Amino acid sequence: MTNFASQIEFLKQHSSYAQRWLNSHPEWLEWLSIQGAQKVDVGGIRGLLGPCQEALASPEQDEAQFMASLRLARQRLMLWIAFRDLNGKADLKEVTHALSHFAEEAVVLSIAYIREDLQRRFGLPWSKVTDAEMPLMVVGMGKLGGLELNLSSDIDLIFLYEHEGETQGAPKSLSHHEWFTRMGKRLIKLMAEHDENGFVFRVDMRLRPNGDSGPLVCSLDMLEEYLLVQGREWERYAWIKGRLIAPMPGAPAFAYCERELDQLIRPFVYRRHLDYGVIASIRDLHAQIQHEADKRSSNHHGRSKDIKLGRGGIREIEFLAQMFQLMRGGTDPRFRIRPTLEVLDLIKQQSILPAEEVDTLKVAYVYLRRLEHRIQVWEDQQTHYLPEDEVARTRLASSMVGPNETQEQKDFLSELDQHQAAVAQYFEKAFVLDDAERLDNTSLPVGWEPDSAIFSESAARWLTWADSYKQKQLPEKSRLIFNNLIRKAADSLQADQSISDCADLTLLRFFDLLEAVARRSAYLSILSEYPRALSNVLDLLKASQWGAEYLTRHPHLLDYLLNSHTEKALIEHPEQYWEEVKTTLDMRLDDVMLDGDGSEQAMDILRVTHHTETFITLLADLGIGVDHELSVEKVSDHLSALADLILQTTFERVWPGVAKKFDLPAGTTAPFAVISYGKLGGKELGYASDLDLVFLYQAEEADFAAQEIYALLAKRMINWLTAYTSVGSLFEIDTRLRPNGSAGFLVTNAVAFKKYQLREGDNAAWVWEHQALTRARFSAGCEMVGTFFDDVRFEVLSQKRDIGQLRLEILEMRRKVHAGHPNPSADFDLKHDAGGMVDIEFIVQFLVLGYSNTRPQLIGNLGNIALLRIAGEVGLIQMQTAQEVGDAYRLLRARQHRLRLDGADKTRVNLGLEPLLVEARKVVLALWQEIFLAPSDIGKA
Repeated sequence: MTNFASQIEFLKQHSSYAQRWLNSHPEWLEWLSIQGAQKVDVGGIRGLLGPCQEALASPEQDEAQFMASLRLARQRLMLWIAFRDLNGKADLKEVTHALSHFAEEAVVLSIAYIREDLQRRFGLPWSKVTDAEMPLMVVGMGKLGGLELNLSSDIDLIFLYEHEGETQGAPKSLSHHEWFTRMGKRLIKLMAEHDENGFVFRVDMRLRPNGDSGPLVCSLDMLEEYLLVQGREWERYAWIKGRLIAPMPGAPAFAYCERELDQLIRPFVYRRHLDYGVIASIRDLHAQIQHEADKRSSNHHGRSKDIKLGRGGIREIEFLAQMFQLMRGGTDPRFRIRPTLEVLDLIKQQSILPAEEVDTLKVAYVYLRRLEHRIQVWEDQQTHYLPEDEVARTRLASSMVGPNETQEQKDFLSELDQHQAAVAQYFEKAFVLDDAERLDNTSLPVGWEPDSAIFSESAARWLTWADSYKQKQLPEKSRLIFNNLIRKAADSLQADQSISDCADLTLLRFFDLLEAVARRSAYLSILSEYPRALSNVLDLLKASQWGAEYLTRHPHLLDYLLNSHTEKALIEHPEQYWEEVKTTLDMRLDDVMLDGDGSEQAMDILRVTHHTETFITLLADLGIGVDHELSVEKVSDHLSALADLILQTTFERVWPGVAKKFDLPAGTTAPFAVISYGKLGGKELGYASDLDLVFLYQAEEADFAAQEIYALLAKRMINWLTAYTSVGSLFEIDTRLRPNGSAGFLVTNAVAFKKYQLREGDNAAWVWEHQALTRARFSAGCEMVGTFFDDVRFEVLSQKRDIGQLRLEILEMRRKVHAGHPNPSADFDLKHDAGGMVDIEFIVQFLVLGYSNTRPQLIGNLGNIALLRIAGEVGLIQMQTAQEVGDAYRLLRARQHRLRLDGADKTRVNLGLEPLLVEARKVVLALWQEIFLAPSDIGKA
């Protein structure tokens, strides 16, 4: 027996459907011997549909012949796919894509066929918007939408048209609705009606607005009104898969129709926030479907194992993927994809679920879909039940391994059980199906309140809350969740003996958070559904007052308390991490700015991104979700990298609008740079630091038009960065370090900046401006201008200076800073008092300005600690002193950082309680005296 003959024999053994058709059409064997070796692709599909395409060109329509040609093409396709699938020549993607593409091609050909007749009799519907023929829009739902059709799928369709009106171009006209209704009915007939050649696809129209009781076709306005007024939760899940299949991509009307449809569907399906309310909704829907599946199984002997709707079946994998799509698709466009396997890949890539769990789900999905096809190909029936018949099960076991392998029925059933058990386990875990894991949302016992011996202020707050108008206005479900969360938090804090001294304060902070989100059911759902989230929230609230307030202002950040993967990625691979953040941010901005200005939404996206990444850094800073807390230097590195990213993105998004306003050619590059000074310049940014920025541009000095262009660019950037929108703000911006300060131009010509810094001419920089330059760097914009700035900075800092005069000028400036920050208290101000952080910064600036001429190692913007070490290495100060003062700076920063996290307004401490700070201050004062020969505080001179 030849190889092909044995493959045909295997096909017939496992598909009585294939056997019947090959017996009635033996001539197809020769065709299959050639085609069977070829992958089923769009070209091959169009070849099968060739007779239907030819019928379109015929002057006379023979509908019976057209239907026969469609059906015979379908039967040949099924044989082709079944032959390749059963013999191990086609993977799952080839099978599902081939069936889905065939459905699309068949629908489009049928529409074209019907259109010829309707046009001749009633003319064509015409669009008032596009001034072109108005097409029937066919939306493929379900597996067709996801390019996932199975071997005996029906196709879920929705018929739409643009707007109402009357047809044009024939003696008799119809309303658009009637014209498209006639087309829809005939399309269903061409697809689904049985004749001696079978059918093409069963057509299911029940997903249309109002289901079977609704009109067969509806206008976009009708669809929009329906979704706004009557759209139900399950329809959100259904529309995830919705895909426009007619007109097809490449057709003149496709882009317009797809855009119009997307503008209606996207806001209905995807929320503009992380939507955790879908968890309970999908869980309820799944329970209903499983109940129906169990009922059907119990009513039919031999249908006890439904591999689609039963426990651990295909639908559970699809639901799990859809949960994350609905939850995240509103904020992350990458989740607006349709194929289940692609969604699972994205879930794995984003570390939302452990990689091994996702891999297990993918393997199970492919296995169950392959099994589904083998069950269906036996009789070309839309069934998902594993047969009870021993012979049938033995046949399935053989078909799952292919013609050259053998498999016992018990091994097959064991493997199936393993896959279904794994799917069920991960589904139950994702949807928190274990009631013991979820929050008890029944009414609290009468008279319950926090223990006043432990929670004195919280107990009073509880009584106030219980009697408040705000509490009574909450929906019943939200009120029960709120009350049970307070009880759960109180129980948890009471059980943790290590925090007894701050338990009351932590519960008060939790009250603040819950009151802020009480009317946002999605946020309550996170805490209700995920015990881990509640635990991490309490860890954050007790660790940081600033963090507690930040989370309360931006509750969408609750999502990042569910798992620890993101913080680890930030710490372990920072460069790759920030590249991914930028890529995702650009994708989201493209999404909202593609069809228009979108600047308001873009500004919101920038703010949400900044809030998110700041919060992820905060979690790592506090040791939540990571093995060790971040050092203050690492925290500043991350916050500085984030600020640079936001500045660069803002520049990229604002510039095209400015260029357009001034009629500059598309694609014109802006020779413009954002120079950061101060904390950002020195990469010592804190959580609430403002940004000291200077804007440079390159042009001829007399080019006043350039001045106007780049001034507008800078103003718009500042607006994007500082405006307070519905989701909050980004930064406070200080531009007073530019040449001539507030009296100078907002943007500075790069050549003029160089002359100013090098003191060429009457308008010259002061010493304090050169001090500021030691901590300045290029942060965003055009790299060419950034390089120019670096060269200017190098030239300025490496100038030879009179050391004595420099010492006097810096000492005078330091005393002015002292005078500007008086400290009437007895406590030590970590930043501004003598022996504090500003003293160390001025010491470093003096060393850089005074000695870079002969020691260029000092010019690099490396941070104060590294520059102190270099000063020691080149002999400007003792190495031991450099080490001690560097350690002092690190200690002062860390202590200041901790006080800021605890919500302190002034970072002042009682030195009597801080022996380490006493020693640190001593070494700083000693080095100051050694260098400046006088105290930094004029009051002690």
